[in-house]
Amino acid sequence: MNLLSSARQLLPGKADYAPLKSSWKNDLIAGITVGIVALPLALAFGVSSGAGAAAGLITAIVAGIVAAVFGGSNVQVSGPTGAMVVVLAPVIALHGMQSLALVTIMAGVVVLVAGALKLGRAVGYIPWPVIEGFTLGIAIIIFLQQVPAAFGVPAGDSTNAAVAAFQSLQNTDPATFVWPVVLVLIVAAIMLVAPKVHPQLPGSIIGIIVATLVAGLAGLPVTRIGDLPDSLPAPSAPFFDLSLVTTLLAPALTIAALAAIESLLSARVAASISDTGPYDPDRELVGQGLASVASGFFGGMPATGAIARTAVNIRAGAKTRASTIVHALVLLGVVYLATGPVGQIPLAALSGVLMVTAFRMISPATLRSVIGSTRADTVTFFVTAVITVSFDLIQAVEIGIIFAAFFALRSLVKTSGVHREELPGLAQDGDEQIALFRLDGALFFGASERVLERVSAIRNVHVVIIRMSQLQILDATGARVIAELVTALERRGITVLIKGIQERHLKLVKHVGVLESLRHHKHLFAELEPAVEHARSHVSRIRQQTTTAVRRTL
Repeated sequence: MNLLSSARQLLPGKADYAPLKSSWKNDLIAGITVGIVALPLALAFGVSSGAGAAAGLITAIVAGIVAAVFGGSNVQVSGPTGAMVVVLAPVIALHGMQSLALVTIMAGVVVLVAGALKLGRAVGYIPWPVIEGFTLGIAIIIFLQQVPAAFGVPAGDSTNAAVAAFQSLQNTDPATFVWPVVLVLIVAAIMLVAPKVHPQLPGSIIGIIVATLVAGLAGLPVTRIGDLPDSLPAPSAPFFDLSLVTTLLAPALTIAALAAIESLLSARVAASISDTGPYDPDRELVGQGLASVASGFFGGMPATGAIARTAVNIRAGAKTRASTIVHALVLLGVVYLATGPVGQIPLAALSGVLMVTAFRMISPATLRSVIGSTRADTVTFFVTAVITVSFDLIQAVEIGIIFAAFFALRSLVKTSGVHREELPGLAQDGDEQIALFRLDGALFFGASERVLERVSAIRNVHVVIIRMSQLQILDATGARVIAELVTALERRGITVLIKGIQERHLKLVKHVGVLESLRHHKHLFAELEPAVEHARSHVSRIRQQTTTAVRRTL
């Protein structure tokens, strides 16, 4: 029954459209608005990835509808995104167009399985500086990928965006690159000015229309999108070859990881800036996985949630996932009614759209917040960004998390400590032979050696009391160090008393042998006063025994 209930939570239901009776007008307007905004982005991302404008458009339509119906967010808009282009472009360049459908479906299946296994909340473990560094790196790569089209030259041979951009600039011809650059500047200028004239003006669409008209009326020698299908293609199974599947396994896992991360982050942001209800991260992965699988069968690209289009959807008043479905239907109308004019759009105009989009991905306020936080977060941020641009997106996230974990552990080590305290109450004769140590903060693999060194160095005492009531974090290594410490002290003839083991740590200290290392089970105390009293009585006995031995000698 629990399994069936969990499965139902991952599927669509009537509750998804409960507010539709009162919100359908807002959803309709929002869907049309997002469709207009999504059109140039879908075309541009398709071209930039090497899959073609048609693939980008198909992805926005098919994946947009499937993710809207099955996804875990009420307002998330899915389709091709810049981050996916960054990963997909090298795959298509290396393995050809025949790899597109197969790698898309493979990645979709991985994301779908991750959702079914309830792995959606794992994205919450990615630190904020890593996310922002990752975003900065992607923005730089997207911008660099547009350099060849912006100058009207072929892309370089390298799979690294920075190297390929440099290679392409070496082939520029002053007689030909001027006009593509002019079109890029026209689009960029309109996109930057339009929001200042009116927030709802679709600057990208206006810029593309103006650039296309200028190119057509002036007869400019620039490359255009070309022919587009005037209908949605029928679904078909991808080319299957076992060796190709093996080759594409690593790229598919990378694409799946990226799709999951980007979609969940986008959905989380959407839930925080709208009042359309929370999102279900596991269902979101199921929806995005199904969206990519469906997109692959129609010849599209892997899909992810798109934060920019989602934000437009929210600002336009969307309340239910019906708005996202409308956005996909608007794009479907373009396929059946306007592929001719769309095919005349210059590639340089699309490059202008993506260059501005890349700049908008970088928030100056966010940069200031990250850089002005802590030195550790700043280093993590820049390391993640540099590795994203230089090597690989998933490697960047992995290394960024490692850096963040290292700095977090270092900070945790600094909060941990061992402090020698005075015995409570009035001082008594013999107290100098009792050492009371308080363990603070965290005792784990990164901080345990310092505790071992400090307490082991104690000399000229008969009893050591270890207070553990203030210890907040204890792992197996830390507990084992305590056991070794007790054993070492007892071996030197020093009696060890332990006070205040927290209930949540009791099972661990028993398991690793801390209690067994004590000389007697009565040397474990819940309160400090009885422990001190026992220590004083123990010292008193030792002194009496010493005095008696001396008298016998005399």
